[in-house]
Amino acid sequence: MSTSQQPDPRDRPARLTVGVVGAGRVGPALAASLQLAGHRPVAVSAVSDASRRRAAQLLPEVPLVPPAEVLARAELVLLTVPDDTLPGLVEGLAETGAVRPGQLLVHTSGRYGAKVLDPALRAGGLPLALHPAMTFTGTPVDVQRLAGCSFGVTAPEELRLAAEALVIEMGGEPEWIAEERRPLYHAALALGANHLVTLVAQSMELLREAGVAAPDRMLGPLLGAALDNALRSGDAALTGPVARGDAGTVAAHVTELRRHAPQAVAGYLAMARATADRALAHGLLKPELAEDLLGVLADGTDGAEGDAR
Repeated sequence: MSTSQQPDPRDRPARLTVGVVGAGRVGPALAASLQLAGHRPVAVSAVSDASRRRAAQLLPEVPLVPPAEVLARAELVLLTVPDDTLPGLVEGLAETGAVRPGQLLVHTSGRYGAKVLDPALRAGGLPLALHPAMTFTGTPVDVQRLAGCSFGVTAPEELRLAAEALVIEMGGEPEWIAEERRPLYHAALALGANHLVTLVAQSMELLREAGVAAPDRMLGPLLGAALDNALRSGDAALTGPVARGDAGTVAAHVTELRRHAPQAVAGYLAMARATADRALAHGLLKPELAEDLLGVLADGTDGAEGDAR
C-alpha cells in the first residue's frame, strides 16, 4: 500500500483568482470548492455579521472588501446575492466600470438565466448562470454536499463548455437549462424541496401534539422510504388514505386538523386534492371511490372558508 501523501490543493498552481460578492450560504461554499480544484479565492464582500463569520470560516485569510474591489482583484467573480438584488447589482457594477473585458461573472440564482448579466456582457464580461440544486447551511458541510450535486447551467453557447467545466471542478453534475425555462426549473425545485421542509415541520408539530416524544425518529425511516420510492417509481409510489379512496379517514383527518391545527387545514386539503387527481389519472384511485373522497375535500374547503369568516 502506498504511503505517499496526497498533494495539498494550496500547493497547486492557481489557474483563476476567485472573488465572491455576497457571502451568504452559497458563495463561500462554492469558492471553497473551487479552491480545492486549484483556483485561488482573493476577495469577498460581506455586509452582515453572519456573512462575515461564514467568510472567515470557509475562506480564512481571504480579505473582506467592497464589491467593486472584489471585481478589481478577481478573474472569476461569484455573484451570490438574493434573486431580487441581482439585477440591480449587475447594472450598478457595469455602470461604474467595475466589470473588465474577459472577466467571468457567475451568478447562482435559480430564477435567472444568463440574460440578467447582459449589462456585464456589454461591458465585456463573460456571463454564466450556475445554480446548485442543493440546500445550504453556511457551514463546511456544504462543500462536501456539492459532490454529485446537479447544477442548472445556462450560458451563451460559446461559453457552455467553460460553464460545465467549472461545475465539474466543484464536484457537481451540469444540467443544461434553456434561458426561457429557468423560472419553471426553479419553481419545480421550490415545490419539491422548500415546500417539503414546510410539510415535514408541520408533520413534526402535529406528532408532538399527538404525544409522540421523538417525531424526527418516527418520521425519518418513513420519509426516507417515501422519498426513495417516489424517486424510483413516481406516482406509482402513492399510498395512504387519499390514494385508497378512504373518504371517512380523510374526513376524520380534516376534523382533527381543524380542532388542533387549523393553520394546516388549507395545506392538507390542497395536497389531498392534488394527490387524488394524480391517483385517479394513474389508475390508483377507483373512480367509484373518488366521488365520496372529492366530496369530503370540497366540504373541508367550505368549512375552512367558513372558519375564516
